[in-house]
Amino acid sequence: MVAIPITRYIAIDSDELEESFTRSSGPGGQHVNTTDSAVMLRFDVARTPNLPDVVKHRLAEIAGSRMTRDGVLVLRSEGARSQLFNRQEVRDRLIDMIREALIVPKKRRPTKPSKAAKARRVDAKTRRSTVKAGRGKVDW
Repeated sequence: MVAIPITRYIAIDSDELEESFTRSSGPGGQHVNTTDSAVMLRFDVARTPNLPDVVKHRLAEIAGSRMTRDGVLVLRSEGARSQLFNRQEVRDRLIDMIREALIVPKKRRPTKPSKAAKARRVDAKTRRSTVKAGRGKVDW
């Protein structure tokens, strides 16, 4: 059991990751037809004890359609010709997604424009209106 570090305080056990290997799609000739270089990684977010519930919910929002109804995150990589590179790339993507979910979004405080800002806006519109009005046809 090897722990994959996410932050200083959070790590995921490699036993929680389920990897399967398939043949890559697309062009590539004989090499593609003979090697299982594509990697599909499955991580059960709903059942992992290593992530707080708040992070699990944010991760589900970030994952979108890559998350199943059962709470399993499914990532696939087939970009490289090497299985090793694809494994590393898909794990890096998982780590990046979890790190992004760890960031607490700032709460938005609703604000209103000040009276002075409203007055400036109206003055600017009035000035612009007079400039445009002066572009009409000249009456001789």
